[in-house]
Amino acid sequence: MIPLRFLCALLPPLLAAPATAQAPRPAATRVALPWPDPPPVAESRARVAAITALGRDLFFDPALSASGREACATCHDPRFGFSPSNADPVQPGGATLEQVGTRAVPSLSYAQFSPAFNEHYYESDEDGDGSVDAGPTGGFTWDGRASRARDQARLPLLAANEMANASPAAVVTRLAAGPHAAALRALYGQDVFTDTTRAFDAVLEALEVFQQDPATFAPFTSKYDAWLRGQVQLTAAEDRGRQLFEDPDKGNCAQCHKSRPAADSLPLFTDFGLVALGVPRNTAIPANRDPGYFDLGLCGPERRDLADHAEYCGLFKTPSLRNVALRKSFFHNGVIHSLHDAVAFYAERDVAPQRWYPTGPDGKVRKFDDLPAQYWENVNEDPPFGGAPGDAPHLSPAEVDDVVAFLQTLTDGYKP
Repeated sequence: MIPLRFLCALLPPLLAAPATAQAPRPAATRVALPWPDPPPVAESRARVAAITALGRDLFFDPALSASGREACATCHDPRFGFSPSNADPVQPGGATLEQVGTRAVPSLSYAQFSPAFNEHYYESDEDGDGSVDAGPTGGFTWDGRASRARDQARLPLLAANEMANASPAAVVTRLAAGPHAAALRALYGQDVFTDTTRAFDAVLEALEVFQQDPATFAPFTSKYDAWLRGQVQLTAAEDRGRQLFEDPDKGNCAQCHKSRPAADSLPLFTDFGLVALGVPRNTAIPANRDPGYFDLGLCGPERRDLADHAEYCGLFKTPSLRNVALRKSFFHNGVIHSLHDAVAFYAERDVAPQRWYPTGPDGKVRKFDDLPAQYWENVNEDPPFGGAPGDAPHLSPAEVDDVVAFLQTLTDGYKP
């Protein structure tokens, strides 16, 4: 859990002031840029509101893609917690929307709170024991390789299997002739398009600022938030699920998906760490049909700077569980398609592996079939994992149902 004062420190000075996404764009600011430190408050807020509005327009505009048919919102649909609207493990992209990648699209809900990636993360005193090295933590994407939202936005814009722009210049050229050109010039200078790098950075900044809009991406309006505020009671099943979620001998979910509020922040249901779960291989992903291909997360192949760290192979980012009930596929490879099964996997992975993994020609269950054997020691064994085949799971089927009922209280938009 990240204290609010730490989160505010992550933002640039001009972005720290609260913004109203619906505020009109100012025709001009009263104080010429560059501004002094601290910047003028009224002009700062107006500029943030204008950049937020521009970022929203860009986020929903398919013209940013080479195909002209894929916007950021195509894969990050606000109706589904800024995750895909379908259950496909990977989404189509490319210049003709005929290419696919290797990973499921992560949700952008509450992603703005993620700290930059660090191999050795130490929690603040408010969050826990500040002397404990929490290991690899933070960043954006499943492997944390993007430190900020603007760095993350660059990846799909230029990825051949996503928005498929050949270069930043291709994006800038298209925008210079499009409906967003006037707003970009008003906010970043009339000559902004004369410098490709500067213009592309402006686009990335606008997308980042929009994704920091609290009313859109982090409203904290779930039933659980209302319960924390004393506005509503949880049902018996929801409350049982909450207790199981937090019980270290049962669900133990809160070990990574922090569920308790801190002194100055509501819970984000993630510790932003990276962990190996040993999820089954998803043969619906074309790349996985090659038996020699493995997505190893933190140690590659998409992230290359940590390829020599065998202890990181198989580790993927712990997502926030806020709005998780809106998702249609789960885990980094989208191999599971219901929230109930996602919870059941944790409880049954080791005690009923035949339900989750394929059986080989020898009749043996091929457990951890998406991770080379030399990395199996990286797989998490904490409860509710553990046990031997045939043992009773840490969560019974009825208890799995209760945990799911609790997770459904994390969906934003609840009205007490």
